[in-house]
Amino acid sequence: MFGINKGKVLLQPQWQGNLSEYITVLAWSPSGILAASSAAGEVVLWQDGNLINILGEGLASIDCLAFSFDGKFLAAGGQDGKVRIWEILSREENRANLVLSLDNAPSWIDKLAYHPTCNQLAFSLGRYVQIWAADTQTVITTLPFANSSVLDLAWQPNGENIALAGDGGVKIWDANNWDDDPYVMEMPSASIVTAWSSDSKYIASGNLDNTITVLEYGSSYPWVMQGFPGKISNLTWSSVPRLPRSQQLSNHAPILAASSMENIAVWKKAAQDEDGWNANVLNIHEGKIQALKFHPHSMLLASAADDGLLVLWTKAKQIGQILEGAKGGFSCLAWSGNGCSLAGGGQNGELLIWSESKRGKGFG
Repeated sequence: MFGINKGKVLLQPQWQGNLSEYITVLAWSPSGILAASSAAGEVVLWQDGNLINILGEGLASIDCLAFSFDGKFLAAGGQDGKVRIWEILSREENRANLVLSLDNAPSWIDKLAYHPTCNQLAFSLGRYVQIWAADTQTVITTLPFANSSVLDLAWQPNGENIALAGDGGVKIWDANNWDDDPYVMEMPSASIVTAWSSDSKYIASGNLDNTITVLEYGSSYPWVMQGFPGKISNLTWSSVPRLPRSQQLSNHAPILAASSMENIAVWKKAAQDEDGWNANVLNIHEGKIQALKFHPHSMLLASAADDGLLVLWTKAKQIGQILEGAKGGFSCLAWSGNGCSLAGGGQNGELLIWSESKRGKGFG
């Protein structure tokens, strides 16, 4: 059942259901359709209380999902090495039509992402990433990582570059000149997660040696944050350009939040570059944090963990509300693009959706 509220009611229950297994990924389309996948191979679409199954259980785990920038296509990849692409249709047309299945077996497709402004899809193939163009249905380039399997990938929000993470650091390719050598953020260990700030100015890397590296892209010298109890599992940036002026930092740098084990560190850049970044630690979880994400238009931070708590942190500082509903622990979360809804996935297959409370006075 839906969880109890402690403190201010920011979100209220909207819908809940179940898939047959661990929820692996959640993704919202620009028009408010939620896609969810499971370890049993299911892919479902939800909108306005209706759940449509577009891929049934019994197949290999589906481990990555992404909508195209215009919401017309949904891509999914998983353990069977296939990248499936559906065209999203109207409700009257039964919502989705499978238009393509790219077979890359025995590779395990566990990372994919659509370009932020066109229908190009990037997906991992072991030590490579392929860029596939929907318009021509062809692979336009293959990016070799070489050092190791690709552990994460992220398009720069302005679409100019794509970053691949793996052993030895992060490699960044120019999306307008695929033949150029990549820019390399070298690390002494493996980079396991990477994230661009929404203004495309900064890129962060969470590393296997329990450090975070932050680079102002184009600068020669990154900042390195240390002191984490374990490897960095999640990175998320606040969306500063959409904040009210009163909430912006004097240096306009976005805020970076990171999770390591059951801990969250929120990093703010000092006014002077040489003073680096200062951290505030948020503690409440008693299990590993599986997902961490800023609200798309405010400083509200959401964290979901093995302990069965989904916590909303107002202004990324204090607890605003605690949500429950996944007895075996949460596995993932996703904010809708307009920020009015939050979806949470559970390790026992729970799928929960909350909407902005009418009693709330803004997320802050």
